[in-house]
Amino acid sequence: MAKAVVAIAGSSGLIGSALVTALRTADHRVLRILRRTPANAGELHWDPESGEFDASALSGVDVVVNLCGINIGGRRWSGAFKQSLRDSRITPTEVLSTAVADAGIGVLVNASAVGYYGDTRDRVVVETDSAGTGFLAQLCKDWEAATAPAQRAGTRVVRARTGLVLAPSGGALRRLRPLFSVGLGARLGNGRQYMSWISLEDEVRALQLAISDPRISGPVNFTGPAPVTNAEFTTALGRAVNRRAPLLMPGFVVRAALGEFADESLLTGQRAIPAVLERAGFEFHHNTVGEALRYATARPDVA
Repeated sequence: MAKAVVAIAGSSGLIGSALVTALRTADHRVLRILRRTPANAGELHWDPESGEFDASALSGVDVVVNLCGINIGGRRWSGAFKQSLRDSRITPTEVLSTAVADAGIGVLVNASAVGYYGDTRDRVVVETDSAGTGFLAQLCKDWEAATAPAQRAGTRVVRARTGLVLAPSGGALRRLRPLFSVGLGARLGNGRQYMSWISLEDEVRALQLAISDPRISGPVNFTGPAPVTNAEFTTALGRAVNRRAPLLMPGFVVRAALGEFADESLLTGQRAIPAVLERAGFEFHHNTVGEALRYATARPDVA
């Protein structure tokens, strides 16, 4: 990959911070797009809620990566929280996509999620499949549509539909690992819902490929090649931490505890295959959920 100047919004999150490190290690120049006042020449200021972002700040930038969005499982869903989920994704994307178009940036890599497909049950989905139904599917559809200004301007837009990211520190395993480590891991509902996962290492490597490879554009499933059911994931995580996971949490208990989030995310799922990445020749370092979980649990979790 030729040396590039990459501006990243959402650079302090799990994926963003890892991507910043990987790009800088490869000698690319990284500019972090932040809401606070810039502290040095490697930071750019924006205020997406007010639409404030000067496109001229992107002068000399080759690629923009947008990873903004608050955690969907941050708390029990209410009407206000669901609106925050939308506002934290769609508004920043609209602002950044317009700035990318105005600045004539060549590449925009914008976050999305496999929730786009809705509940696929055991049906395999690839990037050409249509959007599903439900709140998360509509959210992802609107999120991706917000990249339209950049696309109309001729920018190569990659819509990164990411699955469950398995990382040594942070992410879903920060909550799950302590439970499984003391034998409290449990299958959710009937356990037949599919989970599309990817290791953090492969997520970052795939983002680097998307940044550099002109053949990659449009929707791309950032998922491992072999999605698993919740029951299979539960068994694999128990094995990774050397604890059996024989428990079952009935669906009605999950719904009582977590409300709509349970039906939209935990008791349903997607069986998404990374067809675009595979056609581009991407080689996963972690091809199975067992490999990904061994990588993610190889060292103690870090606060």
